[in-house]
Amino acid sequence: ASSVVFRPRQNRRNLASWPKVRPRRVRVVSMDVTGTMVSFSGRLEDHYAESARRCGVVGVSSVSDRIAGSFKEAYDETCERHPCFGGSDLTAKDWWRRCVTRSFELSGVDMTDAEAERVFQRVYSTFGSHAAYKAFPDAMPFLRWARRNGVVCGVLSNADERYGDSILPMLGLIDELSFLCFSKDLGVQKPDPRAFQAILKEAEPWLPRGAVEHEELIPSDILHVGNDYRKDFEGARSSGMHAVLLDRYDEHDLADEWRRRGAPVFKDLLDVVEFLGRSGTKLG
Repeated sequence: ASSVVFRPRQNRRNLASWPKVRPRRVRVVSMDVTGTMVSFSGRLEDHYAESARRCGVVGVSSVSDRIAGSFKEAYDETCERHPCFGGSDLTAKDWWRRCVTRSFELSGVDMTDAEAERVFQRVYSTFGSHAAYKAFPDAMPFLRWARRNGVVCGVLSNADERYGDSILPMLGLIDELSFLCFSKDLGVQKPDPRAFQAILKEAEPWLPRGAVEHEELIPSDILHVGNDYRKDFEGARSSGMHAVLLDRYDEHDLADEWRRRGAPVFKDLLDVVEFLGRSGTKLG
């Protein structure tokens, strides 16, 4: 049960336009996780239904197609009641327990409390394993390219801390990431400017120390990479940072709309490297 297993459709009518700018210098790259560095494997409803079947719950096959819609409703409901994955009020695991249990309730799956707990534990384990996540093949090359060029990379994600505790280490990406900013820890979510301001604080200690010992990190030195126009692109640009978006899932109409609204949109992270090269961007 991870924070971004569901990727909601974005309402194009709410998108604002931004002037196109190219970064003159990039010292820090902040990145979203799922859809940017990490891909979700399989269908959520299949993982949920299989977990229930393995726990001996009967009748789940007949409602498995409802689970995706029920999850969206349960996710939105739990987010509204307990923002930022519970913040300081709930553990991330308790937050997901409520969301997963509610997803099955809304799907019409009848379980005892004991069955519901067993199913939740299996779902929670699945979403901390290779069964649910894999790294995009360009993620590691990009992170290594950044390090070679003196660029500090880290994460800014509307997620809980389990990404940093287990998922990113499991996928072998954690050693190339210098800072981790999750909404659960921050108490705010993208596109809130306070989420992006956290990058300045968390990235600064990792900057290479050269001839200019006390060169301050400023917002325009930061490039944010994500896959959501409002949360990633508008959030970063409103905070004075640069931003690009990835169209990992061939959502051509939506990507064209992002471009029309001023966002540089690329297929993968290697395209981002080429974009910075064409722009003559100074690195580090």
